[in-house]
Amino acid sequence: MLTEKERLEKVFHHEEVDRPPCICPGGMMNMITSELMDTCGVTWPKAHTDAEMMAKLALANYENGCFENVGVPFCMTVEAEAMGAEVTMGTKIFEPHVTGYAIDSVLDWKQLKPVNHEEGRAKVVLDAIRILKAKNLDVPIVGNITGPISTASSVMEPVNFYKDLRKHKKEAHEYMTFVTEQIIDFARAQIEAGADVIAISDPSGTGEILGPKYFEEYAVKYLNMVLDGLQDEKMGTIVHICGQMKSVYKQIDMVHSDALSFDSVVPMSEARKHLEDRVLMGNVSTYALEFGDPERVAKLTRSCVAGGSDIISPACGLGTKSPLVNIQTILKTLKEEEVLADA
Repeated sequence: MLTEKERLEKVFHHEEVDRPPCICPGGMMNMITSELMDTCGVTWPKAHTDAEMMAKLALANYENGCFENVGVPFCMTVEAEAMGAEVTMGTKIFEPHVTGYAIDSVLDWKQLKPVNHEEGRAKVVLDAIRILKAKNLDVPIVGNITGPISTASSVMEPVNFYKDLRKHKKEAHEYMTFVTEQIIDFARAQIEAGADVIAISDPSGTGEILGPKYFEEYAVKYLNMVLDGLQDEKMGTIVHICGQMKSVYKQIDMVHSDALSFDSVVPMSEARKHLEDRVLMGNVSTYALEFGDPERVAKLTRSCVAGGSDIISPACGLGTKSPLVNIQTILKTLKEEEVLADA
């Protein structure tokens, strides 16, 4: 019997496993719901700023039969806040989000401050990983970072940012290099703290927004700068990109991650056709997880497996009002299918 950590590591390395792993990394792909908070007695927004509470809440999703991993943080604002953006911690229902930008243009990037791992929520995340590591779990610890495009468009106003990618290309690349260097340092610190896997979510760096040319020039280039900058001892890396992939399958195959994750608008069978040799992750509809029933979730889970997904996960971050029974159904279905296959 494989441990959860062994199963995921084998999948990253293209080795045979008994069944697909079932994970939800954290970060943009948040796995926390209000029902889970009530079950373990730890709630947002306090858990965003307290390492013990963050670790306990991350562990609760595993202990309650939801996913086969733990992961922190539960939002995409840690890096942007550390670089000077204003962020609200949200509520029990709503995740933290940016409320004010640090700069107005890529021309102003030199005004930004580097991410300090010894203070603020960056320190909270690293301390939470250390707490989880000290528990000696056979469960993968996933550290989460916000992708370069998404971080850059959170530090400054997104519309201005996308215009500046074309209008001020020299400064745009300087800005993207600075942002990416901060992300690399934070990801490396997470690995040093005990993260087994690094998941990078870059929902703003889509082919639909950027188009194939700029997707390759900005999204792929700086995602690979992150991935190539991580330690060799990492267990694996995941990159999640939102939106349709039809126009950028060629470009996404250039990304150096161990696994590629897509949201529910991408049929897994289509992704498998275009990315035959890649480890694919996804993509049970989060709409169905929140508003459907266990029967619907089980059907979608089996469809993901049949479509060629190697790692089963929600397609995006969970809605906080998603019923716990629906979330538990994903892993339950995979285990039931494994039993049937062995019979």
